Amino acid sequence: MLKLRTIKNYSDKTRTPEWTVFDAASTDRALERIVKRGMRMGTVVDVGASNGSWSEVCMRHFPDAKYLLFEAQSCHTSALEAFCQQHPNAQYILAAAGNEDGSCYFDDGDPFGGLASNAATDGCKTMLPMVRLDSAIKKAGLPGPYLLKLDTHGFELQIIQGAEEMLRNAELAIIEAYIFRLNDKALLQHELCAEMDKRGFQMIDFSEPMWREKDMALWQWDLFFVKKDNPVFSCNSYA
Repeated sequence: MLKLRTIKNYSDKTRTPEWTVFDAASTDRALERIVKRGMRMGTVVDVGASNGSWSEVCMRHFPDAKYLLFEAQSCHTSALEAFCQQHPNAQYILAAAGNEDGSCYFDDGDPFGGLASNAATDGCKTMLPMVRLDSAIKKAGLPGPYLLKLDTHGFELQIIQGAEEMLRNAELAIIEAYIFRLNDKALLQHELCAEMDKRGFQMIDFSEPMWREKDMALWQWDLFFVKKDNPVFSCNSYA
């Protein structure tokens, strides 16, 4: 999600048409379109926050919102502390988000990747704290309406299951979605759309499509979901 993928995958490459599309279809531009339709947020919940770079961009569009950043990997602690010192409206929690309050197992081999699991696996071996978003929001007393962002590499359903109350007062969800099944619990992009549909959300936009290098198949993109009763859906004509 965001600039980290560009740096990791494309910084040493020729500027291909795919790179150009990735760069043009930015989160920044998608958020600009959202705000122009009149959406406002009380709290932004950034799950998979890494060093805060995504929230930094989001603050350009929702500067008055509160920000709650979740990051499982302690290697980002210094960056998150610096981010929150620079932005008094932000705080962070060093834990994985999930469907239980307790602990989980985590694959921490990539500081800008990572995957949580409720059970230990060959990849997920490091035990870390895990919290439900509903519990964290209630404890922090943060106001809605909410924006939920997930950059969580296959643990989306479990996080959504731990955020049912929050989602009832959410207006926007931005979720990294996958074309290939990353693990046996991960959702494909159409399955994610179905889960969000059950909770009253419909896709409205996307950003940052990414093609995998070995065969240029579409790999992932960030899907933007708003409530089905959003006024934008009252008109079904192009012009």
